[in-house]
Amino acid sequence: MNFARCAGALALAAILLAAVPAWAGGGLLGLDHYVNKNDSGIWARRNQLLLIDTMLAGESVVALWEGGDTRLGRTLWKSIDATVVGGVAATGLKLAFARARPSETTDPNQWFQGGGHASFPSGEVTIVSAIVTPLVLEYRHDHPAVYALELLPIYDAIARVKVHGHWQSDVLAGYGLGSAAGYFMGRRTRTPVVLSLMPHSVYVGWKRSF
Repeated sequence: MNFARCAGALALAAILLAAVPAWAGGGLLGLDHYVNKNDSGIWARRNQLLLIDTMLAGESVVALWEGGDTRLGRTLWKSIDATVVGGVAATGLKLAFARARPSETTDPNQWFQGGGHASFPSGEVTIVSAIVTPLVLEYRHDHPAVYALELLPIYDAIARVKVHGHWQSDVLAGYGLGSAAGYFMGRRTRTPVVLSLMPHSVYVGWKRSF
């Protein structure tokens, strides 16, 4: 991945660590701290749900409208591929690590706690990162402002920590996992996987049907 994405990950880590009290960390690599809950204003859970719901609906509707013959449509189908790959990977890791959320414990070292514990990694941050990464890769040279999309997973990561949905290392892992899924699916030169399974009417796009 490129320098800008690495810089984004480092910026996210710095923000997360700066936003917590200065006592010794625990959890993964000592990154995790229990923070005071803040489920209001910009950080409110309803805003997080609005963000991910809007992004999922947006990528699907625009991809279906554009089809696979346009640059934007093809890129968004790659985002859909990345969403599927990242979501499946995050779900598997959640089941494997069964980490307790901050809403369930103040101890970040509670791993392998059995069914119902699904803190690591953050699935939402994974998905948001997976959606934006192919768009950043595709348009970064022509439209550098597209890098501003990286603010969406960074916002979601901070918000998930603030509402006790995840530990800091959970959201950093989600950011990395989603970015990796977006990078590898976005770099594919072949037809996006999900698009290849769709009927021809979807491939050419709904806009040609009107």
